Amino acid sequence: MNLPSLKNDVFLRALLRQPVPYTPIWMMRQAGRYLPEYNETRARAGSFMGLAQNREYACEVTLQPLHRFDLDAAILFSDILTVPHAMGLGLDFVAGEGPRFAHPVRNEEDVRKLTVPDMGKLEYVFEAVSLIRRELDGKVPLIGFAGSPWTIGCYMVEGKGSDDYRLIKSMMYSRPDLVHQMLRINAEATVQYLNCQIQAGAQAVMIFDSWGGVLAHGAFQEFSLAYTRQVVQGLVREREGRQVPVIVFTKGGALWAEQIAETGCDAMGLDWTASLGKVRKQVGDRVALQGNLDPMVLFGPDAAIRSEVRKVIDDFGPVGNGGHVFNLGHGISRFTPPDAVKALVDEVHTYSRRMHAE
Repeated sequence: MNLPSLKNDVFLRALLRQPVPYTPIWMMRQAGRYLPEYNETRARAGSFMGLAQNREYACEVTLQPLHRFDLDAAILFSDILTVPHAMGLGLDFVAGEGPRFAHPVRNEEDVRKLTVPDMGKLEYVFEAVSLIRRELDGKVPLIGFAGSPWTIGCYMVEGKGSDDYRLIKSMMYSRPDLVHQMLRINAEATVQYLNCQIQAGAQAVMIFDSWGGVLAHGAFQEFSLAYTRQVVQGLVREREGRQVPVIVFTKGGALWAEQIAETGCDAMGLDWTASLGKVRKQVGDRVALQGNLDPMVLFGPDAAIRSEVRKVIDDFGPVGNGGHVFNLGHGISRFTPPDAVKALVDEVHTYSRRMHAE
């Protein structure tokens, strides 16, 4: 498949700690409900799954934020729960409640039934990746993504989002063998899933370990980090004559920054509770850093947004050979005013260009 050559590779170069003219920016959940055009497309699709499983709709909403904002990367519109859905757990999105599985994993028999899904069941994702790449026409790189084995496992056992992770942690402490078996399957499925995205045209991939930070020290290393490392080490790292960078984001994971940096990833995402400068001193030049503005800053006035952007860039410190991708510390809120995002992107580019020139 002949894909358009890349016109703006600043994001990829920053991830690989190569010289860049400014700090690139994209946002987690940048294609989402804060945009009225997204809501219109979702209404046409009829449901979230109708949106995610239709390559034309998925392409449309992936590109929407790029029409509004001068972002440096696109991220595939999909969901981290497509993989367990392909395993037969029956994913649905309940209005006002979020994702829910019809068949959660609760006991030994449920775990025994789990297998790595046929990637053909996820072909709609890979077709969307290829279509988005063509429609981007090389404007910016496309990011593919997946949930970490642990985070996916949390949803599989809880059956939905959770406040206390009681079910998965109960299983973890009473039957760790079952949890490890589930995580082994999740890890292999995630490797295959991300490699198929790369084959289809994803130019960087991100592993969302959204719930790694809910684990105790020790449990994090055993049940989350070990399997994230397996995924990273199983990925294709070169495609189309370029390196394919890998980003690992563990929300609440700054405590384990040095260990995350040792997984073999190219970049580490950080939430807003971390100091980019402190983490940079810890990990040196082993990985690039991504983050980490508090998404709630975007509800402040223009001047406050711009001030907080400068603080994040200053916290990272001297830019040198790149190594910083600006992002929010977690996904953008559905209530965010689009004009606030415009101010954010403008300030990141304007201020960082000035810093890079010095």
